[in-house]
Amino acid sequence: MKDIENPQGLSECPFRGTRIGGALGTAPQNEDWWPQRLPVDLLHQEQPVANPLRDENYKEAFSNIDYEQLKKDIKELLVSSQDWWPADYGNYGPQMIRMAWHSAGTYRIADGLGGASQAMQRFAPIGSWWDNGNIDKSRRLIWPIKKKYGAALSWADLIVLTGNCALEIMGFPTFGFGGGRRDAWEPDRGTYWGPEFWDGKYIDEIPKTTDHKGHPGEMVNNNLRWVGGPKDEYHDLENPLAATHSNLIYVNPEGPGGNMDPIDSARNIRESFKRMAMNDEETVALIAGGHAFGKSHGAVPADKIGAAPEAAPMHLQGFGWHNPVGSGNAEFTSTNGIEGSWTPNPTQWDNDYLTNLFKYEWEQKKSPAGAGQWTPVDPDAPKTPDAHLDKQEDLMMMTSDLALKMDPEYRKVCEKFMNDFDYFTDAFAKAWYKLTHRDMGPKDRYLGPEVPKEDMIWQDPVPARDYELVNAVDIAALKQVILNSGLSVSALVNAAWSAASVYRHSDKRGGANGARIALEPQNNWDLNRPAELNQVLDTLKGIQSDFSGKLPGKQISLADLVVLGGCAAVEKAAKDAGFDVEVPFTPGRTDATAEQTDVESFDWLKPVSDGFKNYHNDKVGYKIPAERIFLDRAHLLNLSAPEWTVLTGGLRVLEQNFDHSKHGVFTERPGQLTNDFFQVLTSMDYEWKPQNYEETLFNINDRATGSTKYTATRCDLVFGSNAQLRNLAEVYAADDAQERFVNDFIKAWDKVMMLDRYDVKDE
Repeated sequence: MKDIENPQGLSECPFRGTRIGGALGTAPQNEDWWPQRLPVDLLHQEQPVANPLRDENYKEAFSNIDYEQLKKDIKELLVSSQDWWPADYGNYGPQMIRMAWHSAGTYRIADGLGGASQAMQRFAPIGSWWDNGNIDKSRRLIWPIKKKYGAALSWADLIVLTGNCALEIMGFPTFGFGGGRRDAWEPDRGTYWGPEFWDGKYIDEIPKTTDHKGHPGEMVNNNLRWVGGPKDEYHDLENPLAATHSNLIYVNPEGPGGNMDPIDSARNIRESFKRMAMNDEETVALIAGGHAFGKSHGAVPADKIGAAPEAAPMHLQGFGWHNPVGSGNAEFTSTNGIEGSWTPNPTQWDNDYLTNLFKYEWEQKKSPAGAGQWTPVDPDAPKTPDAHLDKQEDLMMMTSDLALKMDPEYRKVCEKFMNDFDYFTDAFAKAWYKLTHRDMGPKDRYLGPEVPKEDMIWQDPVPARDYELVNAVDIAALKQVILNSGLSVSALVNAAWSAASVYRHSDKRGGANGARIALEPQNNWDLNRPAELNQVLDTLKGIQSDFSGKLPGKQISLADLVVLGGCAAVEKAAKDAGFDVEVPFTPGRTDATAEQTDVESFDWLKPVSDGFKNYHNDKVGYKIPAERIFLDRAHLLNLSAPEWTVLTGGLRVLEQNFDHSKHGVFTERPGQLTNDFFQVLTSMDYEWKPQNYEETLFNINDRATGSTKYTATRCDLVFGSNAQLRNLAEVYAADDAQERFVNDFIKAWDKVMMLDRYDVKDE
């Protein structure tokens, strides 16, 4: 066909366009059209196909590294200044401490997300937070080390180990290092970092634009995450957040909202560090220890600094925050806007930070970048060398530093550290170790020759096994004893599921190992049906005692019996439904003691809402519907969408609701492992009607008679309303699906029971 002329005089075929307006991922996408859509696809991040090293054995590769040579290489690099980014004082150590600190410091105890384990600092959004200004340069500086060791050394391990080496070359004795962190290969698309969008507004208040650069006025805000102000009696930070401002790691160094008030700053510091699982002593140790080194940079106002890495031009090759003033580095460097050093010896471990903080009075001043900071009133106070020029500068303190002096409780800790430098050194060493390893889970996951022998209570330690394990004959006999004990299928499943499902893949905490289901606080959590649970535990303890007394040297732990009881109950439920199956069971768990359990820390593992049990704490204020938190629970258990779906359907017919309610129990034969939940959910014989204005409870009515057949919650009906979940529900509702359902449920059940068994699995 002959081409035609368009108005611009260009030849074109009438059957194709001459303009391309979008490509894969160009807005509008599903989340733009339907922002309330449940993003089930978030369960399928970190797919193996995204990892070019998926066939590598990292544990083996890391263990084969010449570890001493690796540390030597790092330490030599730290004192080899590069012209493209000159080292302050000729030593990259301080900026590498900041890199490691900011990598680990995103951790929060509420959901275990954040932390150093996957080196998420390399990706958006964290890599472009204002608080991480110029950390892109730090990572690029250590690229020669990563290049040399390749797949045997993850970025996540290298970042933390470099921080340790930095401390050591400046005279600080670190407590230890455990490798084993596996890198992520794509940005985290799911973690909630707070409600503030550009300019401190909600996301639906800001049109999508490419005009933002990521400067502090656009990014550093705290107006939406708090209720009440820092001087109010009620000043509450939204959960699960730990950072007091958007796009910061901890707190605003200039005080809440930049108000320069040390007392207000102390209040923010305490809340933020508490939500990172740090007490007052650990908090002071980390701040005072970290600020013993290096300097802050504020030579150039923020409005002159270029865009964050995610908005930077392509030719900068991943570098953000381009500084056009002078050389753009060295004495012209600007990061958070505050300028100066805390001590006269910024590359030496000593107690000068605390000594100077308390010895002198401090007055406010502005940095060259316009940030608020403090300088000694006394003109005879010690000076600090300029990091690049041959001159001396005034010492500097931040508002967050003065907070340690002004707050009565922090002051007590500071005075203790000033009077006992060795104690301070030990406290900082252990706090740094905790900070950089908090999200790694049990010590079984740690690699390398510098793993401390000492168990720390924050690692949720379990005792080593000192007895012979049960064999297949023992297991079969114990199953029968449990089933003959009078305990119901529902009660046994509840005990096992309650023990195992508290696991969090985020920080690898929780799980059945340790039998902490029998200890405070977990044994009294209301969602665990405590009266029934303790009856099960008492019965299992009796079985444990009888068994251990019969065979010399052979024992079974309560932790193993709890899981075995659940497995036996699932087998019975399947058999009652017509399927003779064996549920896998791997012994080897041991029982922790109360002394090995930090009750306050462990209590953070309690879900505020748990769709698996139809539990929703109404005393908590929710901005999101229950099914969103249910998705979050599935994510923390590292479940796929099919696993989430099949487990929910099975747990419903096995009567696992926390309050024994009938919500979602879509069956006439409870206690049997059937696919009835899915058959009812997908049947057009029923219609669903809200019971209340909030649409949190529903009646399922017979279309023909109008009578109510079942009741349900949002965590039940989401499997029929969400398109992705409904397709999975239809798989298990099909006429040929009963056996598939049973097998898939058992496979997913075993996965959850084994989530914390790092003693028997590679990862």
